[in-house]
Formats: sequence, structure tokens, C-alpha cells
Amino acid sequence: MAERSFKAEVEHLRKGTGDTFTGEGILAITKALLENGVGYVGGYQGAPISHLMDVLADAEELLGELGVRFEANANEAAAAAMLAASVHYPIRGAVTFKGSVGVNVASDALANLSSSGVTGGALVIVGEDYGEGSSIMQERTHAFAMKSQFWLLDPRPNLPSIVKAVGDGFELSEASNTPVMMMVRIRGCHVTGSFETRDNRRPELTVRDALSNPVSDFNRVVLPPMSFRHEQDKVEKRWPAAEKFIVERGLNEQFGPREAPVGIVCQGGMYNGVIRALQRLGLANLHGDSQVPVYVLNVTYPLVASECLDFCAGKDAVLVVEEGQPEFIEQQLGSYLYRAGAQVALHGKDMLPMAGDYTGQIMLDGVTAFLRKSAPDMLEGRHLAPNRVEPEIPDLTSTVPIRPPGFCTGCPERPIFAAMKMVQEQTGKLQITADIGCHLFAAMPPFEIGGSTMGYGLGPASNAAFDGGGERRAISVLGDGGFWHNGLSSSIGNMVFNKSDSVALIVDNYYSAATGGQDIPSSRAENATKSTQNPITDALKGAGVKWVRQIDHTYDVGKMRDTLHEALTTDEPGPKVIVASSECMLNRQRREKPQRAKAIKAGRRVEVPRFGVDEEVCTGDHACIRLSGCPSLSLKRLDDPLRDDPVAAIDQTCVGCGNCGEVADAAVLCPSFYRAEVVHNPGRWEKRRAAWAKAIIGWLMTRRDARRLQFGDTA
Repeated sequence: MAERSFKAEVEHLRKGTGDTFTGEGILAITKALLENGVGYVGGYQGAPISHLMDVLADAEELLGELGVRFEANANEAAAAAMLAASVHYPIRGAVTFKGSVGVNVASDALANLSSSGVTGGALVIVGEDYGEGSSIMQERTHAFAMKSQFWLLDPRPNLPSIVKAVGDGFELSEASNTPVMMMVRIRGCHVTGSFETRDNRRPELTVRDALSNPVSDFNRVVLPPMSFRHEQDKVEKRWPAAEKFIVERGLNEQFGPREAPVGIVCQGGMYNGVIRALQRLGLANLHGDSQVPVYVLNVTYPLVASECLDFCAGKDAVLVVEEGQPEFIEQQLGSYLYRAGAQVALHGKDMLPMAGDYTGQIMLDGVTAFLRKSAPDMLEGRHLAPNRVEPEIPDLTSTVPIRPPGFCTGCPERPIFAAMKMVQEQTGKLQITADIGCHLFAAMPPFEIGGSTMGYGLGPASNAAFDGGGERRAISVLGDGGFWHNGLSSSIGNMVFNKSDSVALIVDNYYSAATGGQDIPSSRAENATKSTQNPITDALKGAGVKWVRQIDHTYDVGKMRDTLHEALTTDEPGPKVIVASSECMLNRQRREKPQRAKAIKAGRRVEVPRFGVDEEVCTGDHACIRLSGCPSLSLKRLDDPLRDDPVAAIDQTCVGCGNCGEVADAAVLCPSFYRAEVVHNPGRWEKRRAAWAKAIIGWLMTRRDARRLQFGDTA
């Protein structure tokens, strides 16, 4: 169950010649694939292109009608290997995954694909993002493109340019027999706009057709001496062919006057930011007509030396706007200028930050600094502050509580780490490694469990160095998504083969939750096109794990604690693996809330559990918060002058998971938590009983208040 359904939008993918498509960038990419006769598509979800996989999954019926094969791959390596279909056959194929980490996982297959070369167009759509909002490390795909000789597209972030780039990518790939990457940032994935559509095309050769007439060529196999010939072919044939195609088809663009004292070179994805900065300086209009020449690199690798030098000719200074680091484009352009003996002052990272997201203000500051230094006359008469004054930000640390990244309200992973924290109170601090996924939030307060992660599915593998025997066993954590992505072979298989004596805990929340709630082999839901309901425990036993424990309700904190303690203390040799299963609360609420709202609207009786804290019982020691950290748990000050400390309180966001009460019970905390049932559309008898109860409780409270001692001025 993906976090967002595109069923309605997918119908617009059927539009043909003469129609106008309006929507998001990810939908435009899908439509462009269909218009360009793609034969097969695949990939693996990951920000910022998770929704592209969701669109493809929702469009599977349409893909089938066109004879297009779709596969939701097990990981990025499997997706990249899928492109092998384009090596021998003139079939266009496309796969998609997250930029840097996806490319890292797929690197073996991608390197082999680039070495052998392709016959049909092969397109890898990668999503990249930089800055504080990025979900992972901010490496650049550009480095891999340079290493393995992939051509890298970075189209301007508007729908017509993105759609054109898909077609250009396929044709560039075929013209140079080289796979092509197309990079889209989060700006490009979710930018909205419109473009004129064309009819969808069936692939000229489908994968089904190819199966009826298989072909192969030993010269394509990446083995010596052919591998050496492949490298020679890249330099002598493929690279010149790519440059020729880029120039003849005008894939890179130039805006503004041809002659000027200064110019700006930018990645295609940076164009909107550059032109907006020039607009704010009064040097461009809303239509993008600029007084400063702008050379837009819709193809960021390879750079065409002749185009670069032509643009720089006659200019005193050029600014390179290149998001991310290292500054590959700036370095290459500097090399071209040096070899040509050009006397152009080259600026880039000296005016703009080396790393991070190039926001609107950062872009404005960088462009302004460049023009002040290189063309101050262009800024004459314009109202510019000499230095941007940052607004003074008040210190709110004493009034606003710290809210680090954490689990959602009701998350079934929260009780797992509460139990682990209790176990550590008995055993002492344990060596714990984490994995990619929601459970990584356990490293944050209030749990502060684990402090490292090496990759998706590599939690147990990253603890292998600590499996040499010691006073305490090491614990590693990985999610169900990571388990199926890479963990079964690289982590669990590694533990079995090396007769590991450590403990692995697999968090099974029924989905690949961290990437948007997509189904995986162990999902409990029925999926018409995928095989689900394959238990993780069966896979573990099949891999050779003897000690396996399944917990089907992670909210039972006591059972979680006892099972963890057993795993850490048992005398049984070999790896110990616990599978802790409960449905992702976010996905559960997405499914249940509409059903509940529909039932309430229809007048049916509906009970909704909620938890609360009895103010009279709560001692105010806040141990429950330190062991739970649920966002719905907060503090509340009482009017009682004898109780200075705030008590715990539960707000309206509570989903009734019961974790707070379970933690309080398992940790032997105060019994202040209570469960209440909120009844919608109650019956007559329930209403009458509630009225009686309210009256009796009110009478008892009034009598108690009358007997309470009063302090203060009684005059």
C-alpha cells in the first residue's frame, strides 16, 4: 500500500496527439517513456523518485496493453541488471532508483553494462537531492558517469524539457551505443506544468518478441581481451558519437545575448534558480529573456569542449553554477580554458557554497557577488543592499522542546526499542548497529540505541567485526525492506556461513515503509500482480538459521524484552534472529481512517480507542516519556499549588496503540495510564448509561472538593 495512489492521474497517460497533459514531473516522465516506445521498465523506490515507482505500478495495466514489461525490482542492482535486455536487442529500456546510494548498489551491473555497450536505448533515471532536507548522504552521480562513461542528462526542471530529455536520452544512447543517465532532483520530480502530448507507441520489438528469436554476441561479454576493446571503443567511437549527437541536436541551450563581458554556465536543473536570481536583479524577465548570457548544460557529461570554448570566447569572466561537490564541471571547464590559452576568469565555488542545496537566496547571493566583481556596471542604478542582514532569531530553547526526528505516533517500532532499553538496564550497554529505515530513529532520544549504519540490509554485516566472542553479544537491527533488498544474502547469509553468535532483530512492519509503504514479499496484503505473504521466518530457516523467534505483536513490551534477553543469554550456538512484526501505523491509519469515517457518516456504531493519563495518579517523574517518546505524549501543568512538576498528558493525536500503557506496565512505572473507548453513534441505552455515570461522577467530585482543605485569603 503505497503512501499515495496515482490511479486517477494514470488515466491521463492515455492522452494522444493534440492533447495537453497537466501534472507532476514524475507523471511526465512516465508519459514520455510511453511516447518513446519503451519496451521494459523497472526500478527500486527511494527519495526523491519513490513516487515514480508508484506511478509505474499504478500504470501496470496500461503498460501491459502496450506490450511493456514492468518489474518492481528487489533492489537497484537487479534493476540495473535488467538493462541487459538492451545489450543485444534494439529494445528501449528504462530503470529508476535513488541517485547516489542506488548507483552504489547497482555499480557492478552498471559498470558491466557500460563496458559492453548497448544496442537499444538504455536510460537510468536517478533522483538526487542536496542540502539539509536530503534523506541520505549527498554524493553525486556525476562521479559514476565519469568513471564508467555513462552520459549524464540534467534537464531544465519544466515538463516540456523533462519530456524532451527522455526522448533525447534514448536517441543519444542508441547513437553512441552507451547507456544514459537522466538526473532529476526533487524540484523536477514534483514540479507541475503542462506539455503537448503525442500518441503512446508500442515498442518496435517487445521482450516477448525477442524471446522467440534469441541472439547473442561473445564480443559483448566483459572478459579479456574484449573488455580492453570495450574501453578503446568508449574513447574512439562512443564518446565522439555522443559529442556529435549533442551538438547536432542542440541538447544544450544558450539564452541571452551572444556577446557580453560575462556569462553563466549552469546545470540544466539549476536553470530556474539562475533565471530567478537574474529576475530579482532586474536582468531577466518572467519569460526568461536574460541580459546575461546563460549556457544551460542539459547534458552535464560529457562536456563538449567546442561548445564550452565558443560560449566563453570574448568574455572576461564566467560563473559556473554547479550544485553538489566536487566541482567536476568547473574543473573540466577550467582545463579546457587552460589548454586553449583563454584569459577568462573562471568563478564557481568561490562565489557559491561547495555543498548543499542551492536555494533561491543562495543563488541570488552568488550571482550578485559574481556580477559585483566581474560586471559592476550591470548592477548600477539597482537597489542592492551591500550585505544581506540576517534577521535576528530569538532563542526559544527554554520554551520550545527539542523535537529530533522520530517515530510516528503509534509506530510499532517504538515498543521494540523501549524493550531493548530495558534489557540494557540489566545487561549493560550493548554493541548495536542499525540499518537504513525508520528504525534508524532509535539512535535519537529518548532511546539513543545504536550509532552506525552502513547500508540498506547491512545492519548485521556491519556488526561482524564484533562477533569474535566477548562478555556480551552484539545486536544488529534491520527492517523487512532491507532484509529483502540485500539483507538475506549479505547479512543473514554472512551470519550463517561464519557461525555468528550475535543477535539480529528484523523489524517487520509489512511494507517497505521508509520508502513510501510499497509492498514487499512479506507484506500481508493481497497484491494482484506481486507475490506477497512470504514469511521472513521461512526465508531465515531456509538460509540455515536455527534459532528463530517470531513476535506477532510488538506492542507487547514485556514479551519483546524477555525474547531479547533470551537471545542474549541462550547457550545455543549460531546466529539468533528475532522477527518482530506489527503493521506500520502510518499505513494502517491510511487504510482504516477512510473506512471509519465512512462508517460514522453512515450512522453505524464505531468504537475508537484512546489513552489518557490520570492526573491524580501521575507522579510527574516522566519515565514513561523517556521509555516511549511518543509524539502524543507531552507535559501538562496542574493548578494544584502543592504539585510543581508537570504531569504527563496525551493529546488528541493518540491512535490508541497502547504502547504507553504497555511500557508503564513492563517497566513497573506508575499505573496512571488508562484506556477509553470513544463511541461514535452510540445507542439509546449507551447514552442513558453515560448520562447516569456523568451525574454520579459529578456528585462524587463535588463532595470531594467540599472536603478539600483551602489555602489562601479567605476574607
